[in-house]
Amino acid sequence: MDRRLRSIGLSSSQLPVLLALADADILSQKALVARSAVEQPAMARMLDRMEKEGLVRKKPDPFDGRGFLYSLTDKSRLKLPLVFNEMAAGNEKALRGISEAEVEVVLKAMVRMNLNLADPDVTPPVPEMG
Repeated sequence: MDRRLRSIGLSSSQLPVLLALADADILSQKALVARSAVEQPAMARMLDRMEKEGLVRKKPDPFDGRGFLYSLTDKSRLKLPLVFNEMAAGNEKALRGISEAEVEVVLKAMVRMNLNLADPDVTPPVPEMG
């Protein structure tokens, strides 16, 4: 995916931020961390880089005097259709020759693995098959 996104000036590490902000318009750093698998320190560095690159803008959070709210810039919004096209092309290539049923099994297994690794004190429900 990095090779696909490089041509439009992005990297796959930026996808969680871009997709979350495309969906929610404006989010705090804490909310971005909660929506992604990115740790707080790495998210702070990524948001700083993305702001310097003109991909996100930040403004003070009126409810948290120390925090900021982030949103996409026009520059990054213009890139979103290209991002979605590259993601679709990558998915199509990766899934070539694999049935929908096989994809469903793999996705459910991956969800379960992520849940298993997320919190040792929580026993999540097993995803239903079929």
